Amino acid sequence: MNAFMIAAAQAAPAAGQGGQAGGGMGFLLMMVALFVLMYFMMIRPQMKRQKEHRAMVAALAKGDEIITNGGLAGRIEELGESFLTVEVAQGVKVMVQRGAISQVLPKGTLKNA
Repeated sequence: MNAFMIAAAQAAPAAGQGGQAGGGMGFLLMMVALFVLMYFMMIRPQMKRQKEHRAMVAALAKGDEIITNGGLAGRIEELGESFLTVEVAQGVKVMVQRGAISQVLPKGTLKNA
């Protein structure tokens, strides 16, 4: 039995050294997997929302009823390249940036409110 224990003790450090090299590779694979997971859970959905917002802003037309990021609701009166004029009440017009539009409402929403 003594010979067996001595042989096992001598073989143990050799196995430990081989295991350390594999651990570094495992760490690298784990980091790559974490980045891939973050891409699909955070980055990709954000890019999709940005693309949808750009398409919505590009499709704005005179007469559309909108809500701004600040909560103002109104009807588009004039369109410019980077600004638009929104009528928020009878005779009250404000100028807002195109990027400040958060959503386009269905036609007739403001009349019912």
